[in-house]
Amino acid sequence: MEPQFTPLIDSLPSTVPFVGPEALERKRNRIFRARLGANENSFGPAPSVIAAMQENAADAWKYADPENFDLKQALAAHLGVAPGNVVVGEGVDTLLGLAVRQYVQQGTPVVTSLGAYPTFNFHVAGFGGRLVTVPYRDDREDLDALLDAVERENAPLVYFSNPDNPMGTWWAAADIERFIAKLPATTMLILDEAYGETAPASAMPPIDVSRPNVLRMRTFSKAYGLAGMRCGYAIGAERQILAFDKIRNHFGMNRLTQAAALAALKDQDYLTSVIARIITGRDRIAQIAAENGLKVIPSATNFVTIDCGRDGPFALSVLNALVERDVFVRKPMAPGLDRCIRVSVGLEHELDYFAEQLPLALALLA
Repeated sequence: MEPQFTPLIDSLPSTVPFVGPEALERKRNRIFRARLGANENSFGPAPSVIAAMQENAADAWKYADPENFDLKQALAAHLGVAPGNVVVGEGVDTLLGLAVRQYVQQGTPVVTSLGAYPTFNFHVAGFGGRLVTVPYRDDREDLDALLDAVERENAPLVYFSNPDNPMGTWWAAADIERFIAKLPATTMLILDEAYGETAPASAMPPIDVSRPNVLRMRTFSKAYGLAGMRCGYAIGAERQILAFDKIRNHFGMNRLTQAAALAALKDQDYLTSVIARIITGRDRIAQIAAENGLKVIPSATNFVTIDCGRDGPFALSVLNALVERDVFVRKPMAPGLDRCIRVSVGLEHELDYFAEQLPLALALLA
């Protein structure tokens, strides 16, 4: 005899949404020469951010401020909202789980796109929700189909990202605002803007915290180069933001992360320089693809999705051939999207190595 899990836990697989590059390196018994698959910002944080972490390292014995007071004040000032409109958490992934917990019970319908960010789906399954998915259209999340599914299912929660992961595509702010205007008042929209800093300004609607059914989520993981520190935040109406305090891990943040995020937010000049390097990197990936007879899907993120020109099994073969050559990339898995591989912007020597290895990988499959 042993303690029994709940039926929900018994029904779920023991898995993680992503296989990390470290797991692949352990399996292969060698490291990757080009780490281009995790949508990380390999340019790293600003020197001022590293200095802030070093300065605060000796205080790591202290718990972090459970209210995240200084960081919330700084974010609110940066965003032009009140501190009560911002909640800080251990990355967007954690905040997604907290949001799902607030609106989802066993069997609750939750609408998202087929092939969208899998960690959101992981949380929905973990709280017993019922995923309702709609396919992408023209490599973008289909806003009309998402709305139709929300209304058909009377769903209390809908998720999409803008710019999009895994395709890198985006909708204009006006389209997002039309979607929000048509959304039932009883449906919460989680608008994932993890790549907002790398998107054109025309893709980002003005922040409106008067709407109680919109939560916008952003992160320090991408453009700010702090993926390993785990810091994200959500923006919304005060009552909806306050609800996070009912269930969040109040000591989940650590002092070094708080110090790093504060310093990163202050150093907007460095952020601007990194965004310029990301744009240059996207152009370089597009050039490499074109040199090999492949097309790219226009991207507003820190990665580029390359259309391999055939079907899912062929794209998977391209991915595996690159992995064998020490190039870590990923691919979308949903039907219609799985014809592609996804390549993150990396350091110059990593993109040089990718440029060398891609034609060799394709030649094997010719």
